[in-house]
Amino acid sequence: MNDAHEIVDVITTDCCIVGGGPAGAVLSLLLARQGISVMLLEAHKDFDRDFRGDTIHPSVMQIMEELGLSDRILQLPHTKMHRLQIQTPQDTVTLADFSRLKTRYPYIMMLPQVKFLEFITQEAQKYPNFHLVMGANVQELIAENGVIQGVRYRGQGGWHEVRAILTIGADGRHSRLRQLGGFESIETSSPMDVLWFRLPRQSEEIAGGMGRFAAGHIVVMLNRGEEWQIAYVIPKGGYQQLRTAGLEALRKSIVEIIPELNNRIQNLQDWSQVAFLSVESSRVQRWYLPGLLLIGDAAHVMSPVGGVGINYAIQDAVVTANVLSKSLKQRYVEVSDLAQVQQRRELPTRLIQAFQNLIQKQIFTPILTENQTFQPPWLLRLPILRDLPARLIALGVFPVHVQI
Repeated sequence: MNDAHEIVDVITTDCCIVGGGPAGAVLSLLLARQGISVMLLEAHKDFDRDFRGDTIHPSVMQIMEELGLSDRILQLPHTKMHRLQIQTPQDTVTLADFSRLKTRYPYIMMLPQVKFLEFITQEAQKYPNFHLVMGANVQELIAENGVIQGVRYRGQGGWHEVRAILTIGADGRHSRLRQLGGFESIETSSPMDVLWFRLPRQSEEIAGGMGRFAAGHIVVMLNRGEEWQIAYVIPKGGYQQLRTAGLEALRKSIVEIIPELNNRIQNLQDWSQVAFLSVESSRVQRWYLPGLLLIGDAAHVMSPVGGVGINYAIQDAVVTANVLSKSLKQRYVEVSDLAQVQQRRELPTRLIQAFQNLIQKQIFTPILTENQTFQPPWLLRLPILRDLPARLIALGVFPVHVQI
């Protein structure tokens, strides 16, 4: 124990999960269902974060079905995206048609992440061996004899200590546990950053998602019911130049690409309405230390291309539960068990990041930096590969199923 801190209490659990995003919440539920003692630590006091990913993919819905939860999730207010289309000044191109997939859920479900996380954690709270602590700011790892034994966090009343057989880092792209564990990342360069904002949506407008591509400009519109959630894609490092040009220049640029927004673009009144996302793509070389495992964005930061981050984070959670539940029940987790999780998930992660990189290099870079018009990559024009983007985005590289 660090004598510099006065520890309010020490709690013992089988698995301490840091981060209440999709990976951490779903893993908590899966383990709790197995009778494993789980403590989920979330740094914020609620799950409501603006402009988080709100996409629930068919692979996730299949997992929810295996848990007996899909029908209830579909009762939550949501919209559906059956295809991803790109509109240019010359034509409209379907990049991914999810309706062609052989699945009970041939669409991307647009569900506010806050509602999904509340739903999953409420399910987990039905099990007495699950404990959720909000406002738990993890600051330290507890390491003894070369093994991670838990964490210390600052929360209500001061410093608290959680002792665990296994600690899971599911705390996102800015992972504190990744930093504390000294994990090394392999990063790939991204040609772009993204500005997120919302504008009113009119009832007669298209129901799904739409990308608008013009020379030098990319805008993606996602249907959020009464609003459009809009991604304005800019060249990497171009944010400050855009800020200097002013909000009126941004509004003018958007209307040039999407003229029908002219009657509501003035709703964008202040830069506080605009969220900046610095796009990156990376993965840690090794996802684990003795007693500690990283999953989701903590292990591999995804580009927003295809919105697959939530998809892969939840698949990580399912594989983690499948592999580690037996060991956690026996109260001893081998390093080889942790290595097995990475072994099963690393290849799908590398393949989807390569696919995202292809889209960025072949589509986004020429448009953003060379003012070219949109041309689908030649590989995706082949009939035999027509459904490949939809399958990769919607289902992932390999199917993942609940086995416990």
